[in-house]
Amino acid sequence: MTSSTPDPTRPSSPLLSRPGAVVVEGGVVAAHYGDPLREQRLLAEGVGLVDRSDRDVVSVPGTDRLTWLHSITSQHLDRLTDGSGSEALVLSPHGHVEHHLVLAEIGGTTWADVEPGTGAALHAFLERMRFMLRVEPQRVTERWAVLSLVGPRVEDVLAAAELPVPTQAYEVRSTSGGFVRRMPPIGDGAPVVDLVVPRAELGAAADRLLDAGAGLAGVSAYEALRVEARRPRLGVDTDHRTIPNELPWLRTAVHLDKGCYRGQETVARVHNLGRPPRRLVLLHLDGVSEVLAEPGTPVLAGTREVGRVGSVVRHHELGVVALALVKQSVQQDAVLTVAGSTAAIDPDDAPAEADDTLAAARERVRAVRSATIGR
Repeated sequence: MTSSTPDPTRPSSPLLSRPGAVVVEGGVVAAHYGDPLREQRLLAEGVGLVDRSDRDVVSVPGTDRLTWLHSITSQHLDRLTDGSGSEALVLSPHGHVEHHLVLAEIGGTTWADVEPGTGAALHAFLERMRFMLRVEPQRVTERWAVLSLVGPRVEDVLAAAELPVPTQAYEVRSTSGGFVRRMPPIGDGAPVVDLVVPRAELGAAADRLLDAGAGLAGVSAYEALRVEARRPRLGVDTDHRTIPNELPWLRTAVHLDKGCYRGQETVARVHNLGRPPRRLVLLHLDGVSEVLAEPGTPVLAGTREVGRVGSVVRHHELGVVALALVKQSVQQDAVLTVAGSTAAIDPDDAPAEADDTLAAARERVRAVRSATIGR
């Protein structure tokens, strides 16, 4: 897991004072609270509260905010309704991903929470693009923080805490001190609800949810389920060459019937050709090394570099797994290595191919996981 970028405007979370808390290296939130694998199972089977207050938060009030954001991002936003959200990308002129935004439209303001350490750059970009429009982008990380509830019992905890219960993906509901937003599930279908709360009330908000039945879990548990769900992170699972067509963001953060935004020509051209240069896959690693590979580590087929890994995690059921961007030419059953560990592409990430190819891929994964279990 990649550590957060230290930032004086984003103080350490008060939840780091809770028993067992182990801080993310160089970060401001807890990686875990003493038992990462148990915390993963809590998110998968019950409900856990994850402190994600290292994320940057930007707010955009102003009459022209939606038409403006529509014109400068990949998403169709000019008719985004109050109480709804979305995801969007800011692209370079050549179509490379520069920012990934998770949005919420509530009470006359559009909110965006983004990767830790990227808020200042996003805010600077928005300021450059204001021109004479009635918008006032503000970086508000020092005042607002993100928490996430994850697990099958999310709705029970929200109800017990007397908080709104959004039921549809990207539905946003206001609270007395912020808002809640339903997100797509992670892991093997674990529901996710984000809560944006005043930073000064972070500890009290957490206690309210813990008293309602949630258990405390670190971000490493969230990361493991995120990887299982093939949900990429900007700057971890992407590099300077990444285009939306290589990622699931093409479905969640890009509106393909919308034009006239920076980088749109690349997105449309590659989509029409139907074959982006790389694809995102889940790799199973044999876990030979106790040290997990860092993001950016090459994926090799023999001596030939065919991709890069991003997030690498220890999953409570799958063992050591990673998200990787690999070349389209890499065969589904290819024998791969990452930092000396044998790796195999998960069969679920195969394009439509013959059954014998998928069968070979499943055998490769079984062999890799057997090597891990046998250690």
